[in-house]
Amino acid sequence: MFVHCPNDWLEFIECHIEKNDILELQNTIESQYGNAVCFPPEHQIFQSFKYCATQQIKVVILGQDPYHGPQQANGLAFSVPFGVKHPPSLKNIFIELSQDLDIGYPFSGSLEPWASQGVLLLNTALSVEMSKPASHLKYWKPFTKKLLSAISKEKEFVIFVLWGGFAQKFERCIDTDKHVIIKGGHPSPLSANKGHWFGNRHFSKINELLKQKKEVPINWEIDRPIKT
Repeated sequence: MFVHCPNDWLEFIECHIEKNDILELQNTIESQYGNAVCFPPEHQIFQSFKYCATQQIKVVILGQDPYHGPQQANGLAFSVPFGVKHPPSLKNIFIELSQDLDIGYPFSGSLEPWASQGVLLLNTALSVEMSKPASHLKYWKPFTKKLLSAISKEKEFVIFVLWGGFAQKFERCIDTDKHVIIKGGHPSPLSANKGHWFGNRHFSKINELLKQKKEVPINWEIDRPIKT
């Protein structure tokens, strides 16, 4: 499983997580994939790390776990492959994005353009069994806590965006003397329709914080080329 993790991240992980814990996690998740249909495809479990190198991190967007339907999860939180119908949570993200920044609703549901600019699209669990949301959370929780703590320790300034109650349980892993936390409801209809999502303006808030730190803001537009 970890053979698919980019080298920079693998070195980072091995510096902060005990080898036995890594092996135990790997054996557990590989067993889950061997006994049931799980998502994302095993070779894409660490896809969010592929697009956002350790030295590149500006923002961490933390969700819960991957989409649990076929052909949806692609290893980046809230993202789906190009051409796949947008799940309800992603629709609500794009509606809020469009309203916040006054830009068009994206055609593509792939969030790779965000990730390639330093947005780590991380779920608290990096895998899930088909049709069983939250099924792998207990396996990944210790790993995710240590990973977030390591990012908090090693980086000087990161914006941590915690969407939903489960993501917010990891708040204690983050040093708020060094970093900024933005919290909000989960973009799922269950939360959004109760008034916990729309109007949060997180995308413009993130860019304002980056500008204050003299960092290049994120180009949140999905369907247009990124300016370099």
